[in-house]
Amino acid sequence: MLNSSLLSGALPVLLTLTGTAALVFLLARRPQWWWRKAVPAAVGGTVAVMVLAIIVLAVWRPFPDALPARVVFWAAFGVLGLALGLANAPSASWRRRAASVVAVLSMVAVTALQINAEYAYRPTLRAALGLHNADEVNFTAIAPPEPDPAPAPEPPKPLWQTWHPPPDQPVVGAVTQVNIPGPVSGFAGRAASLYLPPAYLSSARPALPVLVLISGQPGGPIDWVLAGKLATTMDSFAEQHGGLAPIVVVPDGTGAPLANPLCMDSALGNVETYLAVDVPEWLKQNLTVDPDTRHWAIGGFSYGGTCALQLALRRPRLFPTFLDISGQEEPTLGGRARTVRLAFGGDDSKFRAVNPLDILASENFPDSAGILATGDGDLESSRQADQVAEAARKAGMAIQVSRAPGKHSWAIATEALSSGLPWLAARAELLPPS
Repeated sequence: MLNSSLLSGALPVLLTLTGTAALVFLLARRPQWWWRKAVPAAVGGTVAVMVLAIIVLAVWRPFPDALPARVVFWAAFGVLGLALGLANAPSASWRRRAASVVAVLSMVAVTALQINAEYAYRPTLRAALGLHNADEVNFTAIAPPEPDPAPAPEPPKPLWQTWHPPPDQPVVGAVTQVNIPGPVSGFAGRAASLYLPPAYLSSARPALPVLVLISGQPGGPIDWVLAGKLATTMDSFAEQHGGLAPIVVVPDGTGAPLANPLCMDSALGNVETYLAVDVPEWLKQNLTVDPDTRHWAIGGFSYGGTCALQLALRRPRLFPTFLDISGQEEPTLGGRARTVRLAFGGDDSKFRAVNPLDILASENFPDSAGILATGDGDLESSRQADQVAEAARKAGMAIQVSRAPGKHSWAIATEALSSGLPWLAARAELLPPS
């Protein structure tokens, strides 16, 4: 039951039919005043609430992307349920009042179900409850890294040439949660999610490359585990390659579910320094990681995709490889002028110094490479990805553009990570050059 899909199949169909039946029940009353006054008032109130919500969102701009029409429709469905429930209360019997509460809850549940389906945010009931299938361990149970060995007289050979899985290597990797402090940045991040592949958990633990992933906004680090199916994707890759896969860390890139600090150092917080200084330093001190950052990569979905592009351009020696999934052409709080005013006190030159397209127009990146992935139904993200790709190629980057069936959802993020892993691993020298 916990693995039942919330995106397709019997359960979402059954819940949607139940919610529709609940709407019919709430509407089904005989008195003329009900149809003359109560129902029009409920519908009018719903329209007013939705218009007000759209205006507030347009002014406040808590999300980098506009709300799809499907989200607006199903949100209105839930609001209508609440309005009809309130309209039923004054003159109804206690039995009908009790049934109305159940009907309202059913309609609200359908609203949550349909909005969740739009973004593929929680694909199963298990994920919606905050559970996942991966082996989760306490970070304190993982053996700390060994002291750095003396430098070898010759550069080490890549792992794809030398790795032989030991007998004690587990079949799957493990997920854990860690708190990564921000002593240099001063940024207070929430707990990061960490994936350790089977090879890392073996007695012959190799120094593995790092993949940093950033979640979307709104959201948090756990989204890559619950919505992005991180452990399943990485375990599947590791199974095909002798237990080898990158160590994946998902640090907090926003600080709060609705915060949008633009993944840069500004008046909104020193997020760039946190992700590019504090997080790598913590990784080097607490894990057995490949010290050669030419093998490191950064990726992300939506806000995280934009963030990945920004850091690949701002810190190309640390992140010469990136995976930008459904990101934007520039970080935004809802327009260039508003973004510059809130983040940099109106100083446009400070924004241009960290804005991807401005950087690409003035610098070259011959050693950097990236994938720009979007859904073929996400027209706006696809348009922006094409624009970034053109500018990046002119700046000397090796760029791939990929399209998968779908819109702006975590299903696209999961597919992009899965299909991009072989390329990322080859760049990290876990696989032979393709």
